[in-house]
Amino acid sequence: MKVLVAEDDSITSHLLQALLVKAGYQPILVGDGAEVLDALDRPDAPRLVILDWMMPRIDGLEVCRRVRKASSEHYVYLIFLTAKEKQEEIIQGLEAGADDYVTKPFDFHELMARLRTGSRILALQDQLVAQATRDSLTGLLNREAILDALQKEFIRAVRSRNHLGVIMADIDLFKRINDTHGHLAGDTVLREAARRMLGSLRSYDSLGRYGGEEFLIVAPGCDLRQTAQLADRLRSSVSATPIDSSGCSLAVTLSFGVADISVGQNPDEILHAADTALYAAKKCGRDRVEICTEIDTVKS
Repeated sequence: MKVLVAEDDSITSHLLQALLVKAGYQPILVGDGAEVLDALDRPDAPRLVILDWMMPRIDGLEVCRRVRKASSEHYVYLIFLTAKEKQEEIIQGLEAGADDYVTKPFDFHELMARLRTGSRILALQDQLVAQATRDSLTGLLNREAILDALQKEFIRAVRSRNHLGVIMADIDLFKRINDTHGHLAGDTVLREAARRMLGSLRSYDSLGRYGGEEFLIVAPGCDLRQTAQLADRLRSSVSATPIDSSGCSLAVTLSFGVADISVGQNPDEILHAADTALYAAKKCGRDRVEICTEIDTVKS
């Protein structure tokens, strides 16, 4: 598990690095509060943080406040490791948002025990989040959760002036599968299509069941061309080989609609653009990728 270590003293920082590696963690070292916030804003950011109080640019207290104020998909567990040891300082640190507090000079075994506690709490929190945000059939993000992911990535892309791709996908002739082979076969197709697409995505892409046989993919950092390439890779991942259901081999295809952040002022407009492109893919024969590039088309 990755651990972000925020310590401006190089001796302490490298000591912590050596101890964490020995304990099986993956330490990431930064030297000030601004670097902490930058590291936590990246995809696949660490969720365990060892944080000094006194740091350049932004101190540990302000880091805690900003982390707790920010809207994040995953909870971040913050442990203060500081020479400040007065009772009022400990209370101040915890009230700023820290989860735990260790004073310097520190005992290695105590710090590791507190990290293990943090790991257990994060695991429990992930279980609770999964129950609330996952589709029970496919295990993908449910509709509310994937729309929330789109909203957050849109805000991130606007703030960083980065690309953001959005893909709408729909299983072709799904009703025919249910009518011909039964709903259990339909469930198998949904699960396997989800599994194959998930295996073709990057770790920081988001895939959710938008509704019925529809899926929504959010691809941070992808421009329109890259998003279309990703959609075609997803299309091939499902259609390349039939899906087996109770001994019956089912040829399954999907249609895809692609848009990116350039076609909309907000997530709803981008989503509508992708949906418009998906409709075009269905109309043009299915098992294909269509792109929506014109804002006027979206708003009409």
